[in-house]
Amino acid sequence: MPSVSNTKRVKGVSIFRPFVYGSIATPVNPDKKPPNLPPDHTHQWTVSVKGVDGVDISHFIKKVQFKLHDTYANPLRTCESPPFEVSETGWGEFEIVIKIWFIPESGEKPQSCFHFLKLHPYVGDKAELELARQQRRPVLSYSYDELVFNEPTEAMYDILTSKGSARLPSRARGARGEFTEESEAMELDRINAGMQIVKEHIDKAKESLLAKEKAVAELKAEREKK
Repeated sequence: MPSVSNTKRVKGVSIFRPFVYGSIATPVNPDKKPPNLPPDHTHQWTVSVKGVDGVDISHFIKKVQFKLHDTYANPLRTCESPPFEVSETGWGEFEIVIKIWFIPESGEKPQSCFHFLKLHPYVGDKAELELARQQRRPVLSYSYDELVFNEPTEAMYDILTSKGSARLPSRARGARGEFTEESEAMELDRINAGMQIVKEHIDKAKESLLAKEKAVAELKAEREKK
């Protein structure tokens, strides 16, 4: 049997592998602060890259690098084996650059994605948000994405087709996990509701502008009569 090549490509073939990336942040209980926690740090958080519902992705991902805010000691954190995650404490929200390296057999360049670390709940009315803060509920912020390998090397094709799977977020209502299609639908509903509010504000602003323009035109007309 001929050896599998690390450079020869399988023409006309594309293989995708789903993954999720994001963070979970939990408010620190003032009465039970961990030792050596800086006095201004209010949350514990973890940022991670993982397979959907915990599916193993280490057979095609070599390492993951997380670029934190420059105020952290050693802000460039690299995980060379699963779990691909970094845990820290802090008080502020910021963008984390995530860079994914693939195994040498892939012949692929690293890919980057961006995640904005969220520490506070933002979705819900004032009462819901206040209750979430009082109960110190964890704030989950995850995104679903897909790594697409177009015309993979023969070696990478063999690895991808013999190990793991392309598991997608569950369609079942009440399914558990960092990211589900139900949670995506809920997020889209929130976005649509927000867009509707913005549209209403724009319409009101237009009405106000037209009313003012009409008033100005009437004043000009009265002056011209005089």
